[in-house]
Amino acid sequence: MIALIQRVTQASVRVGCETVGAIGRGTLALVAVERGDGEAQASRMAERLLGYRVFPDSEGRMNLSLSDAGGGLLLVSQFTLAADTAKGMRPSFTPAADPETGRRLFDALADAARRRHSPVATGRFGADMQVSLVNDGPVTFLLRCPPG
Repeated sequence: MIALIQRVTQASVRVGCETVGAIGRGTLALVAVERGDGEAQASRMAERLLGYRVFPDSEGRMNLSLSDAGGGLLLVSQFTLAADTAKGMRPSFTPAADPETGRRLFDALADAARRRHSPVATGRFGADMQVSLVNDGPVTFLLRCPPG
């Protein structure tokens, strides 16, 4: 499982004219499920998303996690993160999980995060989404929880 996380002052995701998920200060996570991922990767990714220290402490150092600092978590499925871009001029999506598995594990990730933190918002799996954000810093990290 892959997550590209960004510390944000605000973020939202729209499908058509409807805002389906929004947060103020917090973390936006673009998430891809890879072939071979399972419940263990979803649980571990939830733990990392909530525990990864990207928020400043009183001295301005990145020592606080989302759980410590408070704020929202916006999860957006983005299978293109799992693309193989090593060769040629077109990505291969072979490393990405099939849509049914992707949906199941994305939902498992959202459920695991909601059990530990609030608020947690999501985009709409498989939809054509427009994501808006204000990256704070900018601060962006790539997190991986490799399959099996």
